[in-house]
Amino acid sequence: MTAALTGAAERVARLVDWLRAQVTEAGAEGCVFNLSGGLDSAVVAGLCKRAWPEACLALILPCHSQAADREDAELVADTFGVPVKTHDLSPVYDRFLEILGASGGREPARGSAEAIARANIKARLRMITAYYEANRRGYLVVGTGNRSELAMGYFTKYGDGGVDLLPLGNLVKAQVREVARELGVPTRIIEKAPTAGLWPGQTDEGEMGLTYAELDRFLLTGEAPADLAAKLRDRMARSEHKRRLPPIAEV
Repeated sequence: MTAALTGAAERVARLVDWLRAQVTEAGAEGCVFNLSGGLDSAVVAGLCKRAWPEACLALILPCHSQAADREDAELVADTFGVPVKTHDLSPVYDRFLEILGASGGREPARGSAEAIARANIKARLRMITAYYEANRRGYLVVGTGNRSELAMGYFTKYGDGGVDLLPLGNLVKAQVREVARELGVPTRIIEKAPTAGLWPGQTDEGEMGLTYAELDRFLLTGEAPADLAAKLRDRMARSEHKRRLPPIAEV
């Protein structure tokens, strides 16, 4: 076994123990997580299955999503033998836009403020669903965010950022891939381009304007070309509010 795999095996064991301890300490019975078909949620599925083999639940929550993402999510669930509930949130999302007066007409331009606002609604509907399923079972909601995404604020506040536990929160993307290989995540999931599924062809790296390799290197070593380092520090500062509880005024 290589040193990388040995390190990954040790990391898996620590994360599984951590999940067990956190759920037990909270007086909960198990864990719920959203399964998107991406790398991070696949790793969380593998970890939760090891930590709570008889008390974990994967949620597949398409919302005008790509069919391939659902197929990948089902592949992960089958690989790890994780029980699944699927709720299509598309009708709820559509009705919500009607209530807001935002339905009809053309779809907003990709990357526009309106498109991002609508994408955030999808993430928040998934959060609501996860907590419904968790509350009725006495489970905790396990998030899938990794250190790279958290540092950049690349998540929806009170959406995929609205969780009880973040087992991958100290792992950069490359480290998540190492853990995925150790867990036995299917190769096609490990090798697919990371995407939030905001629109066809959307990728995390395209949306952020940099590669995960560049971001991971900066987070682990502080090294980056001066212009990139300045860009990253600015993004981190502007997204700091997403990583903190709301400020409370002193009166």
